[in-house]
Amino acid sequence: MGSSKHILENISGKMAGQSHYVSIVTLNMNGLNCPVKRHRLADWLKEQHPTICCLQETHLSNKDACSLKVKGWKKIFHANKKNKKKAGVAILISDKINFNTKTDKRDKDGHYIMIKGSIQQEDITIINVYAPNYRAPVYLKDMLRDIKGDLDSNTIVLGDFNTPLSEIDRSSRQKINKETADLIDTIAQMDLTDIYRTFNPTSKDFTFFSAVHGTFSRIDHILGHKASLSKFKRIRIIPCSFSDHSGMKLEISNSGNPRKYANTWRMNNMLLNEHWVIQG
Repeated sequence: MGSSKHILENISGKMAGQSHYVSIVTLNMNGLNCPVKRHRLADWLKEQHPTICCLQETHLSNKDACSLKVKGWKKIFHANKKNKKKAGVAILISDKINFNTKTDKRDKDGHYIMIKGSIQQEDITIINVYAPNYRAPVYLKDMLRDIKGDLDSNTIVLGDFNTPLSEIDRSSRQKINKETADLIDTIAQMDLTDIYRTFNPTSKDFTFFSAVHGTFSRIDHILGHKASLSKFKRIRIIPCSFSDHSGMKLEISNSGNPRKYANTWRMNNMLLNEHWVIQG
């Protein structure tokens, strides 16, 4: 009866609506070679206490990747340009969650990394992106098309896009050009949505200041699948004193969908007489 007990416990757990909470932060570091900056990142993580942290522009080579080690964050995935301290992206997973890694894909030039896994048996795909400055919308559009087969309703695409996705994402109110319009169309075709703009349709908030142009813009984004919007509980921009970008934080919980089962499900004792239980 040991296995039948396990089956029944699984049924009970799922019907009771067990929930999980995940918070993801994203931040362009503009280089992590300075020990002082790495210490400030560790303090920032303690303050924000996310479960997943995505970093862009780490500027680390493969041999320097050990610099990413932070106490309480043993699982680290990174993509760097070989032997060159340019670009670089990383995903850190907190020891507080049981993240089961299934697959990962790393860009050889260090512009994106994708990991697929699960948290409490809930699948999740995270794609951390640092788009190059030159023709960023074209790069992002091509990247999304290349990995289209890996996208699903549990996908989060986030990072430094180097591209505002709407006119109000710039203080200058510059019009969207054709390349960006094509990117926006591609995002929509894949049923992805800009979560911050979805929750804040008219807010003029920014994540980056360009000293060269004297303008503010929101070029750091978190995209999620439209089918998962009910799981996204809160998203906000987080000031950061040790980078030229602000961070963003997304809070995810699946507790909203299964609540109707809580405190209402009862074991049907007739299940114990079923053949598949008795044989266990």
